[in-house]
Amino acid sequence: MTQADDLFSAAVADRLRSQAPLAARLRPRTLDEIVGQEHLIAQGAPLRKLIEADRLSSVILWGPPGTGKTTLAEVVASSTNRAFERLSAVTSGVKDVREAIERATDRLGQHGRSTIVFVDEIHRFSTSQQDALLPSVESGIITLIGATTENPFFEVNGPLRSRSTMFRLETLGVAAIRCLLERGLTAEGMTAEDDALTILSQRAAGDGRQGLTALEVACALARPNKVTTAHVEAALGVSALNYGRDDHYDVVSAFIKSIRGSNVDAGIFWLARMLEAGDDPRFIARRLIILASEDIGMADPQALVVAVAAAQAVDHVGLPEAQLNLAQAVVYLAQAPKSNGSAVAIWNARSDIRQGVDVEVPAHLRDAHYAGAEVLGHGTEYRSPHDEQPVAKASSEKKSSQKVEQDYLPAQTEGAIRRSDPYYKPPRS
Repeated sequence: MTQADDLFSAAVADRLRSQAPLAARLRPRTLDEIVGQEHLIAQGAPLRKLIEADRLSSVILWGPPGTGKTTLAEVVASSTNRAFERLSAVTSGVKDVREAIERATDRLGQHGRSTIVFVDEIHRFSTSQQDALLPSVESGIITLIGATTENPFFEVNGPLRSRSTMFRLETLGVAAIRCLLERGLTAEGMTAEDDALTILSQRAAGDGRQGLTALEVACALARPNKVTTAHVEAALGVSALNYGRDDHYDVVSAFIKSIRGSNVDAGIFWLARMLEAGDDPRFIARRLIILASEDIGMADPQALVVAVAAAQAVDHVGLPEAQLNLAQAVVYLAQAPKSNGSAVAIWNARSDIRQGVDVEVPAHLRDAHYAGAEVLGHGTEYRSPHDEQPVAKASSEKKSSQKVEQDYLPAQTEGAIRRSDPYYKPPRS
């Protein structure tokens, strides 16, 4: 490459930086410039020590959008003595991965210099792409830095995950977002109303990039005057909600546990969170049906009727009106008495069967409605409650079916003993 080429490349890089979005222009260059994530990069924190000592081993940076995963990788790139290569899981294939590994191998062999490979959005890599990284990570030819918004336990291969240290990045607090916004205002040469920054800080949903992007739009709308709340509202449009796969399962878990714990307000709050994030209302209704039997059961059998009715209402009405049906069901289920007796009963019975208890149907309970059944002794000793003489009751008492004491379960067999406790225990009154 000639000196002219170098000058041209530098000019292009400068031009791109000047025209880049505000979030890119404000990307921190050192650890001290990073806002938030004190648990990882404060003085003495583990990740900071590894970066400053240039002793970083393969890591997975996991967290919501706009929390600083790529920023941390860029800081490593500017501070390490190792070669640094970037791959994007969106645009790179297996061929690109193998070429990066080949370059790292040559670099290590010829110059004794190791290589860090940064893979952005590593959760988008296929199994074969992740497998292509594994041998070189295991041998130490490359040090992997993977960034993902998704839970690595779901999206990253077990062998690759086990060879990497996972660092969880948290959503940025309101104060951290406001600090970024104030930097953004300085970079844009603008001022803003205090209320405007407060609204923007709160509605950025912990996403620094989202906050800076909205601020850039608000500044464009406000020029040459001060940014007002009206400019911020116009720039935001609607609140941004981070809601990836990991968030989905965590919110559903909080939703179910809140109703199980009889906290009506929490149940309604997490229902609203799912609806605002665009969760399928039919999915929510199915979860309520399951909860009605699993956590309430015979303590209030009407709960299942309410949950099923809410699910049918969702199908008939649809959103937004169906939010009323779902909210009514949540309130009812949260206030209902709780018992998991029927759920525990089926879980324990299936566990016994899996562990090998006798499943042979006793002879007196077998089908007797065919020729030859009597010869085999099937059904001959069966005693029907309809044929038993009912016990005399007072005239004021309702008549009930006569309970017939006989064996209804298979016989106990040596080596695979059925549990002695009843499967079903009625809820305490």
